[in-house]
Amino acid sequence: MKRKKHRTHDKKRSKIKWIVLFSFLLILIGIGIANRFKSLPAGLSFESDVYYTDHVEFLADLTYEKKNGKMTNEQEIFKEAFNMVEEAQEVIVVDMFLFNAYTDQDRDFPDLSGELTEALIKQKQQYPDLQVVFITDLINTGYHSYEEPHLRLLEEQGIEVVLTNLTELRDSNKMYSSVWRLLFQPFGQSGTGWLPNPFAKEAPDLTVRSYLELFNVKANHRKVLLTEHESLIASANPHNESGFASNIAFKVSGDILPAIAEAEQAVIDYSGGKTQINIPENMPSENGKIAVQYLTEGKILKHILYEIEQVQKDEEIWVGMFYIANRGVIDALDDATDRGAKVRLILDPNKAAFGNQKIGLPNIPVASELNKNEKLSIRWYNADKDQYHTKLMYIKKKEESVLIGGSSNYTTRNLDDLNLENGLKVTAKPDVEVMKDVDEYFQRLWHNEDGLFTLDYETNADELTPLLKLTYWVQKLTGITTY
Repeated sequence: MKRKKHRTHDKKRSKIKWIVLFSFLLILIGIGIANRFKSLPAGLSFESDVYYTDHVEFLADLTYEKKNGKMTNEQEIFKEAFNMVEEAQEVIVVDMFLFNAYTDQDRDFPDLSGELTEALIKQKQQYPDLQVVFITDLINTGYHSYEEPHLRLLEEQGIEVVLTNLTELRDSNKMYSSVWRLLFQPFGQSGTGWLPNPFAKEAPDLTVRSYLELFNVKANHRKVLLTEHESLIASANPHNESGFASNIAFKVSGDILPAIAEAEQAVIDYSGGKTQINIPENMPSENGKIAVQYLTEGKILKHILYEIEQVQKDEEIWVGMFYIANRGVIDALDDATDRGAKVRLILDPNKAAFGNQKIGLPNIPVASELNKNEKLSIRWYNADKDQYHTKLMYIKKKEESVLIGGSSNYTTRNLDDLNLENGLKVTAKPDVEVMKDVDEYFQRLWHNEDGLFTLDYETNADELTPLLKLTYWVQKLTGITTY
């Protein structure tokens, strides 16, 4: 009898364990579904009206090898950004992903974070009523592990610093984030760091809780500067170790500025900021030749796909891209060649990041797939220590050409309403100055006109190993990746 009772008791305990385990898994799945498909905070995934202006300027930073073998840098973007700050008297809004001076490399990088901090403080001191707000990502504080010195200096001068609330965004790392939300998020982020910083050896240590938050792989990846006069939408960060990366930007002015302010106000509001951006309403209305539209998050993908789908025979698609892995974009580019379009891609080989070696993900596996299409051409940017960090599409047509450029890589994380992203869409006739400048940019890089900018596809073709391909697909399926 005792044995029967004992067996019955053991069965009950075993059944209870399975019920508890099953319930726990159901809770995790429920949390995962809820946080993958929940509504975005109000104002995100923004698509402005179309505005018209005559003032759109293309800017580019390039690091490349001259024909004499020496490396050289051409830098335009932050020179222009600093000029914009110096001219502002009423409003400055900065929303930038990477903003710090930490580095692992023994190189003389430009002090972009320091110079921007100094420029903002100087302007605020000169014009005390100047409204300045600085929006940035938690990566710069090691996800709450330490205080970033430049951000502290800004706050000391009465400039509001808004650290983006990432937990309100949708979860991309589905398997992990459910566990984090249930077991770790409720305990907050306090503590003293003691684990090595993965971003730079000289940066302060991270706490265990910060590492746990980091693994959610979320970001406010936007890059925009806005004043009452104009706006700069870029792929570049004011981050010292990114100082020699190759990037692009557009400077725009006109009636679109309040729309850009509206999109940035949404981030301030849902992240708990206090600033109410006040772009003057008495701006002159323009009837320009260039159509412009401000896009964020998933609306960028919507317009990329729409414009590629409109491309027909003998028209051209040029793409300069740091990461490409979004299946929708890949398929759309393939389909465009079937309609007779000419498609050319300049890609970063993804083999270097801030002094560290990488294995070529995601671009080498994706390029291998795209290269099977004989109608599509790929060249690698000749990136040694510094990244080809550009995010730009140029569609060249006889009647009207299109540009879409900004912060967003062509990846699921960047285009599917997961990260915060921003971009500018520009539509105009091919003979408009900004279109000619972008055309000259791509021609220069593709044909190595005055330097060794790009290399043949075959240069990295043998880098694709079965292990690399497997790693790429595992990361894509699990979401445990930055792309």
